[in-house]
Amino acid sequence: MKQLKLPAVFMRGGTSNAVVFHAKDLPRDRAEWDEIFLAAIGSPDPYGRQLDGMGGGVSSVSKVCVVGPSSRPDADIDYTFAQVQVKEAKVDYSANCGNMSSAMGPFAVDEGLF
Repeated sequence: MKQLKLPAVFMRGGTSNAVVFHAKDLPRDRAEWDEIFLAAIGSPDPYGRQLDGMGGGVSSVSKVCVVGPSSRPDADIDYTFAQVQVKEAKVDYSANCGNMSSAMGPFAVDEGLF
């Protein structure tokens, strides 16, 4: 994989941490996101330590969030959550994390999204 320079924030939400990207900085093709997220977190790592990325070897700190302006008139931001597997090259977009959801409002304010 070639290296990419992407701005990101390492943010805490409750007992969880995540690498947070602006949607505008990621490829429009979401099929390209998995490879970026796996590299950022350091997965897959057969030893479960994620030393080559920002993950911490456990699910509570192997998370990615993507935030951008809302595509709907009744919301301020759009938010996508991704759970990155530690030992497998898998990214799950079907889950959510309440801890990180609660951090996205402050993130959006800090980043000037509204």
